[in-house]
This record gives sequence, structure tokens and C-alpha cells, in this order.
Amino acid sequence: MENSELQKLVEDISNASFGKPFRHQAFFNRRLRTTGGRYMLRSHNIEINIKYLAEHGMTELTGIIKHELCHYHLHIEGKGYKHRDKDFRDLMKEVGAPRHCNPLESQIQKKRKTLHYRCTGCDLIYRRRRRINVDRYVCGKCRGKLKLEKTSSE
Repeated sequence: MENSELQKLVEDISNASFGKPFRHQAFFNRRLRTTGGRYMLRSHNIEINIKYLAEHGMTELTGIIKHELCHYHLHIEGKGYKHRDKDFRDLMKEVGAPRHCNPLESQIQKKRKTLHYRCTGCDLIYRRRRRINVDRYVCGKCRGKLKLEKTSSE
């Protein structure tokens, strides 16, 4: 899908779901990582993450567009356009826009390993994600020596 096709789609969704025209720019932004789309307050443009179209298809893309159009129309009208505002929540419910988009498979973080250190003096267990230099650090309770016990995945 090209930016011109996205622009037409956003204009069509705006007219069909909101009954109001979309008079600004809508385009794909490949640099977006953690969000499906973004409404720009100053320029009133909408940026969409193209990865959501590739991984989740048109239904997810339509939901993201509706969500961003809620921000757009409420901001233009001078009403509450933020996620916590009642106007925003009511409009999203009315048009069937999702509050959050589904996470991208490529962005889901793999479960990180957990390191378990045991104090040789008092048997206190320390769980850490980062390695500890056991030659430099000691137990905070009894000042005993720490020993790497095991590594596990959460």
C-alpha cells in the first residue's frame, strides 16, 4: 500500500465513521516501533506504522486509523483528545476503535534470563537480570560471599 492509498483510506474512514472530513496528511512512518500510529498535534497529520499492515492485515490497520482519527477530530473541535478524557473514550466506543493495538510479533521481547545468587553466610537468595561481580560485591545482610547458583528463564 502506498501513502496515496493510505490517504484515501483515512479520508473514507473519516467520512464513513465520523461523518467529518479529514483535511490533513496521512502517511506511513517506518521508524515507528512501539505504536501502531501517531497523531501529530501541531501539524494535525497522522503517521501509521506499516508493519501492522504486514503482520496483522487491514482490520488492525482500520482500527489504528479510527483510533488516531478520534484524537484528530476531538483535538480539532477543542474537546478532550487524550486517552484519559471522557470525550475520547466515548467517541472510541461509538465508532468501535480499539484502545490499544495488538503487539507486533517482531517486537515481543523474549523472556529474559534470571540469575540466582546465594549468600554463603546466611543463604539469602538474590535474583538479578544483570550479572554481579561476585569478587567485588557481598551480601547486604551479613556481608558474606555471593555465589552464582543457577540461571533460569522466566
